[in-house]
Amino acid sequence: MRIGIIGSMQHTEKMIELKGILIEMGHDAFLTKLADPFIGKTDEEIEKIKIYQKQHMDAIREFWKQMQGADAVLVANYTKNGIQNYIGGNTLMEIGFAHVLQQKIFLLNPIPDIPYYRSEIEAVNPVILYEDLTKISV
Repeated sequence: MRIGIIGSMQHTEKMIELKGILIEMGHDAFLTKLADPFIGKTDEEIEKIKIYQKQHMDAIREFWKQMQGADAVLVANYTKNGIQNYIGGNTLMEIGFAHVLQQKIFLLNPIPDIPYYRSEIEAVNPVILYEDLTKISV
């Protein structure tokens, strides 16, 4: 299965680990091609990189292009800024892209308790993995 991994870039290293595990499991997994600059950076540096990439490198469309032909997305929704299972605005858009592309949507952890997001996420019928990647299936 071809799977795009999405989530907060503060968790780039964890998403790279997920990619490796998925590949070992026989999947074709990928992250944004723009992920490398985030490795080893502080949260403040990551925020600056994200803004730059979105404004000057068309980061949102770049990942949209990568999503074409994928079977699914895996949302790496880890805790961020004290919010358990965090999903940010950009990741929510990518979930919407996946839904429109008729891709399966897997959440690594349960849906976060973020006002207005829950109903939007529930509407796309994600499969919640509870961190068990063996639950990924067509």
